[in-house]
Amino acid sequence: MAGKDFTALRIVFMGTPAFAVASLDALVKSGCNIVGVVTAPDKPGGRGMLLQESAVKKYAMEHQLPVLQPEKLKNPAFIDELRTLKADLQIVVAFRMLPEVVWNMPAMGSVNLHGSLLPQYRGAAPINWAVMNGEKETGVTTFKLKHEIDTGDILLQESFPIAVDDDAGIVHDRMMELGAKVLVKTVVGLADGSIHEKAQSISKNLSEDSLKHAPKIFTETCEINFNHTTAAVHNFIRGLSPYPAAFSFLHGKKIKVFTAKKIMTEPTHEPGIVHTDEKTFLYFACKDGYISVLNLQLEGKNRMPVQDFLRGYRFN
Repeated sequence: MAGKDFTALRIVFMGTPAFAVASLDALVKSGCNIVGVVTAPDKPGGRGMLLQESAVKKYAMEHQLPVLQPEKLKNPAFIDELRTLKADLQIVVAFRMLPEVVWNMPAMGSVNLHGSLLPQYRGAAPINWAVMNGEKETGVTTFKLKHEIDTGDILLQESFPIAVDDDAGIVHDRMMELGAKVLVKTVVGLADGSIHEKAQSISKNLSEDSLKHAPKIFTETCEINFNHTTAAVHNFIRGLSPYPAAFSFLHGKKIKVFTAKKIMTEPTHEPGIVHTDEKTFLYFACKDGYISVLNLQLEGKNRMPVQDFLRGYRFN
């Protein structure tokens, strides 16, 4: 298809959450020929546990795009239906891991949009881990899918800075918009032959052992360890905000911490001990200072600023 008009390509899009909608919308508005959309099956949720459609499905239905919702990606019926779409290219954004029979089906292969500057932060949660690790920069990468996760040949990359107080939510939204633009550039470049794949390389100052990874985040790994430095705890909180949120305990009850700031004074309390005037501030002692909680949620309550929380909370 090299040298062709990108609007002539038959494209199947695969994605599920709102992050993927921005990319699908950018492709549609650019004139791409989306012949099918593959997304997650409807799932019960919310009050009453009614069936909920994915954000991608809602968009596809609004724009009269054919939708496929396979329970299993290796299901022969789904494979046959996908094959009838005769895609030249598949685009994958925030979707499940694909079996080879799926990603290798189109003549031009399958392109994935990943939320990091590969080869750094391969894995399910690149945004969270970049912020938790205190990175000053991240970006997006489009690459060709192959057997090993996030190791395929790179097509395009673009970076952007992470500010000291940015949380994962802010980075997510910025990345969502940039990723959509880079994806359109990728499709255009693949069609006209101006983009050439390049293998993921390890620089002279970087070894495979020193690559940073981005494994899936589980609730039990979101508890704050105040034995670390204030900088590390602050980054940890930023990297998990607004979801799933870092947490600790206050008098045996879980509190989620969404925003905080560093107080760089010599701590007079052991790490994890609470220091408060019960009116205006709530500090947790760290290794080298304090973390001042600014916005939190006590279990069973709504999220609120710390002053509102302190007005209604009674300390022993």
